[in-house]
Amino acid sequence: MNPDAMKGSRLRAGDLLRLGANGLRTRPLRAVLSAAGIAIGIAAMIAVLGISASSAAHLDAELDKLGTNLLTVEPGQDANTGEPVPLPRTTVQTIARAPGVDTVSGTGKLEDVNAYRNARVDPAESNALTVLATDRHLLRTMEGRLERGGWLDRAPARYPTVVLGERSAARLGVTEPGESVWIGDRYFTVLGVLAPVPLAPELDTAVLVNAAAAERYLGYDGRPTKVYERSADAVVERVRALLPRAANAENPQYVTVSRPSDALKARQAAEASFTGLLVGLGAVALLVGGIGVANTMVIAVMERRGEIGLRRALGAARRHISRQFLIEALLLSCLGGLGGAILGTAVTAGYAHAQGWPTAVPLAALVGGVAATALIGAVAGLYPALRAARTPPTAALAAP
Repeated sequence: MNPDAMKGSRLRAGDLLRLGANGLRTRPLRAVLSAAGIAIGIAAMIAVLGISASSAAHLDAELDKLGTNLLTVEPGQDANTGEPVPLPRTTVQTIARAPGVDTVSGTGKLEDVNAYRNARVDPAESNALTVLATDRHLLRTMEGRLERGGWLDRAPARYPTVVLGERSAARLGVTEPGESVWIGDRYFTVLGVLAPVPLAPELDTAVLVNAAAAERYLGYDGRPTKVYERSADAVVERVRALLPRAANAENPQYVTVSRPSDALKARQAAEASFTGLLVGLGAVALLVGGIGVANTMVIAVMERRGEIGLRRALGAARRHISRQFLIEALLLSCLGGLGGAILGTAVTAGYAHAQGWPTAVPLAALVGGVAATALIGAVAGLYPALRAARTPPTAALAAP
């Protein structure tokens, strides 16, 4: 063959794609198994990122619905003794007068006071419930809702009535308002049951008593152990700085102010760290898939030496052979990448639907996943392509 003719020969892009695709079609099982290795790695990474993004979207939606402007005030600890310093009896009233405060409510934990289904229950079986004294503003401050029945303002403040948290009702076996529970030395009538409160899970296991009734029947001293405050989003940080002095003007250093949504954000950050670990494992799986592609292409070159030699003898240049096998490796990897993207998205959608979350698959993950497979295909196919290009025309004589 005239070297000048070989030098001037051309292979159009369409023909190159057909040659690469034909190499996969002639060995479909091997191509599918090799692409599956890539697909598993991509699907694992996309599913992990998608499930994490869906969980974050659900959490953000909950925070948007509940509001991130809820602040809590609790007693701080004495630096010398380590004991908590009680808040003043007037804490709720003084915080309510602070600039920027929209609504405020407090709860006081009643020590050594437990709630039981009736007077015959063993006192040791307290069901890990907390009896809290509170006021009529708590429901509004928490932006909570009642699952059944009504709030504490349904009856005069001095009457022995309660509202149960969602878990409290379940543990006490209370199914409907109007039933009674035993607290202290008397029965209290259940007015209602709260729905779960995500930003204040302590209320789910609480038995809420009106502060006036708690003072009259249960020995409540009127000092809140936790105060909840809401203000406009724009002034939250400013109000946060004012709360210690508003709560305890004499000893503001003994007041702790926090935001429950920060704990949820911290949990989200921890989940993101775990997600990074899983993505790393997915990357390892992707690397293993790339090695599988390289192995497949090397075997293909060895098996097709006769075909390559014949094409070289008919005028195909080395660059044509190398490009053909490089395109074949790219097609094989991209096939796995697209399959993995579809599989990962399907897994994410199925899991999110089962959890009741919105489905959120980051576009960057999809694009990056397919791009990663293309890069892996190029790297994995480079050596086999160069090896194929070095096959001499005389190899055709050895073909069976």
